[in-house]
Amino acid sequence: MTPRGFVATHAKDARFERGLRSFFEYRDLGIKDATDGQVVAHVIRAAAGTEFSGQPHVHDIAFQLVYVLKGWIEFEYEGQGIVRLEAGSCVHQPPGIRHREIGHSPDVEMLEIVMPGEFQTREVAAVEPSAGGTAA
Repeated sequence: MTPRGFVATHAKDARFERGLRSFFEYRDLGIKDATDGQVVAHVIRAAAGTEFSGQPHVHDIAFQLVYVLKGWIEFEYEGQGIVRLEAGSCVHQPPGIRHREIGHSPDVEMLEIVMPGEFQTREVAAVEPSAGGTAA
């Protein structure tokens, strides 16, 4: 008998679908169902042929981690400035931090883990500039 909450997914069976951002496609890793909505984990990749729009926003979350698997992506974070993440880069986005995407490579692919599994995203007027310039 398989323990409740066990899930295994495989790249060969991957299905990507449009989600929160129209210029990305999301591959659900089954974690949300396995944890009764406590955590969501998905692989995000650039959606070919879609127009990018980096609106400043915040997420109503307790935890958010992004790990870049392939390509690059740049974000502007409140109080941090512009941060470029490349393959192997990881960022913890604290709850309520204002941020926006600046741009990404056509081949970008990321793992994102968020708690809780259901959360709200709210657009905001702007990302407050950093005091010290650009972060690396």
